[in-house]
Amino acid sequence: MREEAERARGVAIVGLDCRFPGAADPAAYWDLLLGGADAVGTRPPSRGPAGPDGGFLADADVFDPDFFGISGADAAAMDPQQRLLLQCAWRALEDSGRSPRARAGSATGVYVGSMSDDFTRLSLASPHEITPRTAVGAGRSMLANRLSYQLDLRGPSLTVDTACSSSLVAVHLAATALLGGECDLAVAGGVNLVLDPALDQVYAQASLAAPDGRCKPFAATADGIGRGEGAGVVVLRRLEDALRDGDRVYAVLLGSAVGQDGRSNGITAPHRAAQRDVVGAAHRRAGVRPGQVRFVEAHGTGTPLGDLIEVLALGDVFGGGERPEPLELGSVKGVVGHTEGAAGIAALIKAALALHHGVLPGQALPGGENERLGLARRGMRVVTEPVELPGRDVVCGVSSFGMGGTNVHAVLASAPAVPVPDTDDGAAGVFTLSADTPQALRRNLRVQADRPAGGALVSRCWTSNRSRSALPVRFAAVASDPDELTAALREAAERDGPPGPVREPRVAFAFTGQGSQYPAMTAGLYRDLEVYRRHLDDASDALQPYTVEAVRDILLRGDTAVHRTGTTQPALFAVEYALARTLTELGVTPVAVLGHSIGEFAAAVISGALTLPDAAKLVAVRGAFMQRLPTGGGMLAVRCPAAEADSLVRHRPGVGVAAVNGPEACVLSGGQDDLFEIRSELVARGVAATPLEVSHAFHSPLMEPMLGRFERVARRVPAGTPELLFHSTVLGRELRPGEALDGAYWTRHIAATVRFADAAASLCADPPTHVVEIGPKPVLANLLRRIPAANGIPALGAVRGPSSALPEVAGLLARLYEDGLDPSWDALYRPADRRVAPPVPHQFAGAWRSWLSVPQEPAPRLPDPVPCDDPDDDPADGTDPRAGVVGVVAAVLGGEPQDLRDELRFYDDLGFDSVMLMELKYRLEARFPVPGGLEMPEMLASLVSVGTLVDYIGGLLTAVRA
Repeated sequence: MREEAERARGVAIVGLDCRFPGAADPAAYWDLLLGGADAVGTRPPSRGPAGPDGGFLADADVFDPDFFGISGADAAAMDPQQRLLLQCAWRALEDSGRSPRARAGSATGVYVGSMSDDFTRLSLASPHEITPRTAVGAGRSMLANRLSYQLDLRGPSLTVDTACSSSLVAVHLAATALLGGECDLAVAGGVNLVLDPALDQVYAQASLAAPDGRCKPFAATADGIGRGEGAGVVVLRRLEDALRDGDRVYAVLLGSAVGQDGRSNGITAPHRAAQRDVVGAAHRRAGVRPGQVRFVEAHGTGTPLGDLIEVLALGDVFGGGERPEPLELGSVKGVVGHTEGAAGIAALIKAALALHHGVLPGQALPGGENERLGLARRGMRVVTEPVELPGRDVVCGVSSFGMGGTNVHAVLASAPAVPVPDTDDGAAGVFTLSADTPQALRRNLRVQADRPAGGALVSRCWTSNRSRSALPVRFAAVASDPDELTAALREAAERDGPPGPVREPRVAFAFTGQGSQYPAMTAGLYRDLEVYRRHLDDASDALQPYTVEAVRDILLRGDTAVHRTGTTQPALFAVEYALARTLTELGVTPVAVLGHSIGEFAAAVISGALTLPDAAKLVAVRGAFMQRLPTGGGMLAVRCPAAEADSLVRHRPGVGVAAVNGPEACVLSGGQDDLFEIRSELVARGVAATPLEVSHAFHSPLMEPMLGRFERVARRVPAGTPELLFHSTVLGRELRPGEALDGAYWTRHIAATVRFADAAASLCADPPTHVVEIGPKPVLANLLRRIPAANGIPALGAVRGPSSALPEVAGLLARLYEDGLDPSWDALYRPADRRVAPPVPHQFAGAWRSWLSVPQEPAPRLPDPVPCDDPDDDPADGTDPRAGVVGVVAAVLGGEPQDLRDELRFYDDLGFDSVMLMELKYRLEARFPVPGGLEMPEMLASLVSVGTLVDYIGGLLTAVRA
């Protein structure tokens, strides 16, 4: 019981990302580990004077500052380790199935291990080159703080330096904080870049450096350390939380421990007893026995003394009992080199991937095994070929030892088995991708199309919705077949991107009227989508007291009774209510509604003017009363203006104008004889007039016999005021503030003209970006195309007819997402499909490069006025100061003036901070001298966007001239 309780307190690794020599991402890292060869190469010229080979990163100078909203000047002043970590952390969060931007404001902890001060030392070497950016760019504390700042993470944030054990200690601290409730999610990792050869000299003078730059752990030819570079990040959660939320778990951290050598035989010398003790302490915290541990990812530096001490310490822990198989050993340093501050995270990620894939990679042993270690007699062996791991119940250890004596050991186990569907059984989802520019979107579309992705397709779609931050330039596709999705990705990658960033849509709902019904309408949606099923059941239950049979049952069996008025109206109401509620639960929230005839009842419920039970009662009674009216009436669609329609019925008291649907689209309703005469007259004049198949003359004087009975029911329903903009098709306008929908309104509604054209024009006076038709098939969308005020407004539908099911709703969401909506995706998917699938890592832009590019000039405190090269820019001549202001802003950013649009925001888009603001102030005062300088409070108030700053400076100059 104690062991089970301890494991319940485990910490799950739910996401990871890394960059190591020869491996730009975790998939490449895994391939490298399985390959058995090392990634050691010649020292690049950028790493200083010629020196030993090592594990060096390619393109360590590449960054994508625009993606993170960081100015070029700030990025150039940043330690490349900050830049590398930021990109790894972003991708690790996405790998965990979480949008990095969605973590903003959360209690997410950040723990970073690092031991390198190379950039700081080089940045401070020339005092005249120091600027205010130096402290932010070069401070080691900023490795963690930069992540927290850029992603707006509010949990603990600290950089750890315990030398070579730094990053695994960072993971230990993160896990401790999670279990202690300090944070609910933690980002932990480490980074190391070799920018300066100083440490090479230290290793060489201490006889620790391998002449060929290669670590050879446990090998006969082991002769010292080969340096390596890299970065790795893991995303951690409490195990119980991860399992509850369907996270993909790479491995479980059962427990870890940190200890110190204390006063031993030298501060840098490894200490057998201390290593033994920390491994034992980790076992106790993890609740495991040494015999349960299958393998250990060792510290394994490849120094003869270090390897020997580590093997002796492991023998003390694991050699006391009988083991059915030898303890298997490995060290990733033999592949990527000693990555120093990132060594622990390199080892942890290797172990986690081994548990995840069920394979323990082998490693080379140049010259064979070091016989002096006595591995066999101590019950150990080095894994030299990949080994299949048995089942899911595998436990391993990871060690990392610091040069100053701080040791850490972590115990990992396989992830618990979770049943995951491996087929999609025809289900559909929406695959989404976004980027900050059209070029970036096309780049990532190509990567998505070219790289195979794991997991069921629908789970991949859900993961893309959940893990990808919704950036301004977007792609979405309904996916039910992997090959079709790949083709869609390739096609989108080859076409030009959208013209510019999207804006959040303002959606209006338009509810369809009678005549759109058909047997089995939305039965496919009821089958496929739980959220729709739930809301249709609610509507059917609300109608049940007033109907002979449940509306749901009539719909699902495809009964033609749906065409009888007493059933038609409740059925349409139920479908439209359920559709609207489904879309709002999916994140499509209307700002305005309108309804055509019977559609106004569902519109009133969605607007908050009617409750579902009250609307159900009114609709059911209305339909029943109408069905009891005598038959014999008819309806006639005529192509003529409303004024002409009025003249046609003026002297015919039994006929009325039932609807005005457009400039020349009217419907007349009344007695058949009168309609026959009108039709004959119109046909003789060449005017189109088409009889409609209806059971009654709706919205006509023939409805009057039921008005009194209906009014007695309607007046008992409380009047309600809409909470959304309500465009009435009875009044032909928007309801005024405080204007209620009461029993009199609903009674008048029965025989009144449906003034759809006027209501639509009212809606378009403050136009929505999209109109979504709520009904069983498109009807109003066609009418809207004939109304001039609605030209250019997309009219979309969630259901297109009898064959419609989940893909149509998914298609609507895909379109709205591409246009700027951020849907609430979960409700689109079955619970079993809401499982994180392995995403393809985001590909950042690779054009921007900076390596040790420290600003050459300090930020000026009292700068000399900048001369005006162009007389049109002279602030004294009364012309527009925009060019001068934009030039100053560009100088602060280290960018180009032509890239600065007026709407760009200083903080959110341009990444301004307090240091940049002070530089901006000094430069503006130099460029635009005004008496007394710029007042900081007023200037800060103007820093909403580039355009507001231009206006502020322009106003100051106008006041000076006055």
